[in-house]
Amino acid sequence: MALMRTLVAGLMGLFTVAWAYPAGVLYIPLDDRPPNWSPCTWQLVRCPPRAVYQGREGVNLPALSSWLREQPGQTLIASLDALVYGGLVQSRTSSLEPEDALRRLEELSRWRAGSGGQVLAFGVIPRYPDARYRERNLALLRSLGDGFAYIEAPWDDALLGSPAVAEAATLSIPTRPGADEAGQVLLLRALNPGVRVRVLYDYPLAGQQITHYEGIPLHETIARLLASAGAVAVESRPDLVLAVYTGGDPRRGVLTVMQGLREAPVAVADIARVNRGDASLLQYLVALDIYRDLAAYAAWGTPGNNLGAALAQGGLFSIPLCQQAGNPGAACEAWRTRALAQAYLEVLWGEIGRPWVRARFPEPLTEEAARYVFERLKSEPTPRFVLGQLQPMGLKFPWRRSFEAEWQYRLEFTQQR
Repeated sequence: MALMRTLVAGLMGLFTVAWAYPAGVLYIPLDDRPPNWSPCTWQLVRCPPRAVYQGREGVNLPALSSWLREQPGQTLIASLDALVYGGLVQSRTSSLEPEDALRRLEELSRWRAGSGGQVLAFGVIPRYPDARYRERNLALLRSLGDGFAYIEAPWDDALLGSPAVAEAATLSIPTRPGADEAGQVLLLRALNPGVRVRVLYDYPLAGQQITHYEGIPLHETIARLLASAGAVAVESRPDLVLAVYTGGDPRRGVLTVMQGLREAPVAVADIARVNRGDASLLQYLVALDIYRDLAAYAAWGTPGNNLGAALAQGGLFSIPLCQQAGNPGAACEAWRTRALAQAYLEVLWGEIGRPWVRARFPEPLTEEAARYVFERLKSEPTPRFVLGQLQPMGLKFPWRRSFEAEWQYRLEFTQQR
């Protein structure tokens, strides 16, 4: 006799399985917006208590320093802007003196001396014209180099007229477009370096275009990104295919993904638009039952953001690479599914939620606004994964603005036996 059982599984409960990635990895996020805080929710790293990060107000710096001094570990992945200024927004407005900024970096030297661990870090070349103290920020970046296992300086939103690309050329450390994905990229470098990546574009000449917010050709952005992640560009026998969708024809994008799947797991970077995905591409991938099998998908930010997030999550969570690192298949499936579920909801927010709430509610947004927009969104179709049907449970606005939403969700699935 068949017994129908409905199992409601909270995703967080699925991710308590121990991983075989190196223990003792600490992470200091740039801020607590979802892209930067995601590695903390993955439980691959040890993060400061969430209360240390105070939304748009920035980091409680004494509390962060106190936490770091008490943490043993083998590897520290750190945002210098969080540690020195209190976050990305604060790095643009803080009047901190240069000598005080350097003094705050001594926290890293003390941690390294006490733990014997390595430090991988990134400091952002700030967005123009928002940063009031550009020369101070750049002077700090020019002083870096020694004592880091790896250090880089992504530049933030290089629109036409931005000096960021020229400023980057004056630094002796690696630079590239991006910012909010940098923590994820360095996590891949720390935990699973050497991933062999083949890059596939939806159009043969796509790599030559200069994409929005980057200031350099797309192929150069990707080359710098692979170097940041410690990944290796290959043309054959890849561990991972990075499928880059630049827009225009979602059917062509699907064919690019299908081509990649004949070679390796595929991570999709949808860079057709800024801060929102191409809903048609996603609908095709879901309808053809391809989305559920992807290694990763990213469409929430600028091209550099999406490329970095897709690469990092694909390199960490694609099941073959995850299992090669010694992790059980159930854990690999759970982590990959969580990342794909979050990516889907990010597209849903960009396409429907953000314009809907902006048309109806002023900022700063309230819990009431969150409830109303969630009621609007919860009836939208969601994909089914191996682990069940994606079921949104609620959302909130961590910075009380409409740009980003932090989702709560679970999987619901039915088994027969």
